[in-house]
Amino acid sequence: MKKIFLVLMVLVGFLFAREKIVVFHAGSLSVPFSEMEKVFEKMYPQYDIVREAAGSRACARKITDVHKPADVMASAAYKVIDNLLIPTYAKFDIRFATNEMVIAYTSHSKYANMINEKNWTDILLKKGVKVGHSNPNLDPCGYRSILVAKLAGIYYNKPKFYDKLFGYGDSYTNGEEDKSKVIVRPKETDLLGLLEAGAYDYLFIYKSVAKQHGLKYISLPPKISLKSQKYAKFYKQVSFKITGKKPGSWIVKKGAPMIYGITVVQNADENLPRNKEGAVKFVKFVISPKGQEIMKKNGQGVINPPVITGDASILGQ
Repeated sequence: MKKIFLVLMVLVGFLFAREKIVVFHAGSLSVPFSEMEKVFEKMYPQYDIVREAAGSRACARKITDVHKPADVMASAAYKVIDNLLIPTYAKFDIRFATNEMVIAYTSHSKYANMINEKNWTDILLKKGVKVGHSNPNLDPCGYRSILVAKLAGIYYNKPKFYDKLFGYGDSYTNGEEDKSKVIVRPKETDLLGLLEAGAYDYLFIYKSVAKQHGLKYISLPPKISLKSQKYAKFYKQVSFKITGKKPGSWIVKKGAPMIYGITVVQNADENLPRNKEGAVKFVKFVISPKGQEIMKKNGQGVINPPVITGDASILGQ
């Protein structure tokens, strides 16, 4: 009995001694990163991954404005790292994954038995149909939803589609949406439960998230879905303003292929990471063949080899 007690005490001591790696990440990465957490902790039992999901821009704001401690940040748009974290809170970004936009729905959505890749713009504008997207000032999926609506107007030759559906003009103010038509929440994954509960009908969302949650979805043409580097020039025709680093400042987001980024977070006071060794190990795992395999399994494309910009000497490469 005494031996068992001693073994238990050793195990408890070990668990408490595990070193935390705090990872802020986009909501769309919740499922693959949950799987990575389990695999990584088996490989490195001395570490405890502590994940916090939010809109990518909200993640960055927690680091820059609130100074909330984090070791790693993974964004659904690499430019969030470039625009908001570098150079003070990060020294580099790694472009490691891709995605595409779809229109998700359930069997309970209005006109679910009618909607298809040719008529979805008409269905979304029908009276009584409610549409969801995330907040463009907090989450890349939000401004990508708006860019997709603008591109749809060009692609289908329906110049009034964006105005009729959202009508925000060139920027979004919290609470501006027509509550009878549009639901907005901080990040895309906040909207999933409401969709499944029938609170609204259609959601602008990443394909990977729709697949992970077993949702029905309409695939969009490559010229609209923000999937393909081939159509980068076409995407650039549309833009939308989102809030910048300082109150009252703006960043203009142009349509562009969807590319995820990851970085090690710097402690601004000391110009060093909080947990350098653990953060580096986790970032390397994410971009490793095993990490890429997990991403692909969960419906996301990967960039192989990953593209690294900035001073990534901390990675020892």
